[in-house]
Amino acid sequence: MRRVDTPEILDSDDCPPAEAAVSLRDLGRINRWFGGVSTTQSMIERVSRQTGRKHFSLLEVASGPGEVPQIVAQKLQRQGITLEITLLDRLRSHLVEGSCAVVGDALALPFSDNAFDLIGCSLFAHHLDPDKLRHFVREALRVSRCAVLINDLVRHPLHLALVYVGFLFMRTRVSRVDGVASVRRAYVPREIREMLAPVLAPNEHLEITRHYLFRMGVIIWKRNDGDGAGRNQDPSLRSG
Repeated sequence: MRRVDTPEILDSDDCPPAEAAVSLRDLGRINRWFGGVSTTQSMIERVSRQTGRKHFSLLEVASGPGEVPQIVAQKLQRQGITLEITLLDRLRSHLVEGSCAVVGDALALPFSDNAFDLIGCSLFAHHLDPDKLRHFVREALRVSRCAVLINDLVRHPLHLALVYVGFLFMRTRVSRVDGVASVRRAYVPREIREMLAPVLAPNEHLEITRHYLFRMGVIIWKRNDGDGAGRNQDPSLRSG
């Protein structure tokens, strides 16, 4: 299935706020039910095991209301792992009042070097063309101390068919149009590896895992925190 990069309505400044709010709630349900939350949780558990740490500061980029990291934080507390979460989105209307949140550009993060332990994003990478995705990863690595976590879709014909079935549960045209566009413009693990591996420094490395219902988790380790992690097998073939 060839990648087709078409714009999504929710990315547009012209998307009506009321429809955007409904679509963001649809996305929240998709993340809760179909692997979004579990993929991010699995990656943070992996980082905790590898580093031996139980507390992390996390910047969630293109966060919307930040439901995924908040739910993950609640689940991880049962294991004694705590997250200190900061949200970043390009539109204030996507953020929740009262949260620790910043309006900013994912490609020019308004933070100093090594400001957070982890930089995460969910359903954001497929919005970026290869050059912008590489730029985002370099910027995220600049701001992170430990790792960058990318939670995204895997492009596949069956995945696209499931999106059409899911129209029954989507409450706005924005969700339906953007759902189809998201799968069509998503990457596959091999493409992610080929795009990102050449821009990593010698002390950085990439680990990719597959997860429930066409999700993939990408951990880009910084410094020596991930040395030895996943090097005994091809991570792009692993499943979570």
